[in-house]
Amino acid sequence: MLKRQDGQTSSPGGGRRLRKDRVAALARVFASEDEKASYARGMFGAIASRYDLTNTVISAGLHRRWKRHAVALARTSPGDRAADICCGTGDLLLLLARRVGPQGRAVGIDFSEEMLRVAGYKMNAAGLGSSCRLVVGDAERLALRHEMFDAVTVGFGLRNTAHPEAVLREILRVLRPGGRLVVLEFGRPRSHLIRRLYDLYSFTLMPWLGRLVSRHSDGYLYLPTSIRSWADQQSFAAQMTRAGFGSVECHNVLAGIAAVYVGVRPRLAAAEPTPV
Repeated sequence: MLKRQDGQTSSPGGGRRLRKDRVAALARVFASEDEKASYARGMFGAIASRYDLTNTVISAGLHRRWKRHAVALARTSPGDRAADICCGTGDLLLLLARRVGPQGRAVGIDFSEEMLRVAGYKMNAAGLGSSCRLVVGDAERLALRHEMFDAVTVGFGLRNTAHPEAVLREILRVLRPGGRLVVLEFGRPRSHLIRRLYDLYSFTLMPWLGRLVSRHSDGYLYLPTSIRSWADQQSFAAQMTRAGFGSVECHNVLAGIAAVYVGVRPRLAAAEPTPV
């Protein structure tokens, strides 16, 4: 038996039991959407300072390529207004700000002040602080005007909200007619073999790497647990349609491990001609 610093004892198999206990605790969190959102808020605040480094390590840098692809699909132009919801440390926001230029406007919204603080440092270091606005806010109740944006992005954030369809409806509200929503989120590979290999990585190596780099005990057990509970590609595309988006498309990346969804706010129907 080994003695821990807290005075309790553990056996060589204690690490496995502890991991199972954490997975069970997270499963209880995911039984309630509101508890999941509350847990996520605290967890992301705790790992904010090492979030970018951890993501780069566990994805082998691929997350940056996926984000560039997502922002390209937003089709923003110089002078446009764009928003990144659940913006975290601002990777997508930074890309949007560069595309809309100094005549445009980019707004980042997140529930974590700690994550936004890191985003602010990055915006200032890139010389884009004057064209970006960072807001602490609730994605389900955006303090933004109707029909304000030409494009909205969400990167790996919707699955951390309590009510994703409410977020989608809010995004629809703040988009102008013809404006585009782009969502980058984890998906579900169609290949059974790839799915098994990814699950193996997600519940073994990923939590170990995440814990090592982020220094958070179970933040990267939360990640695969949240992915497993998230909708598959077909189901989420249907959610976007139910929320009111048209022309919904899904672009799989890395064999469906992640996906980029695109939806358009329908333009107003043309007025019927007045009878002569």
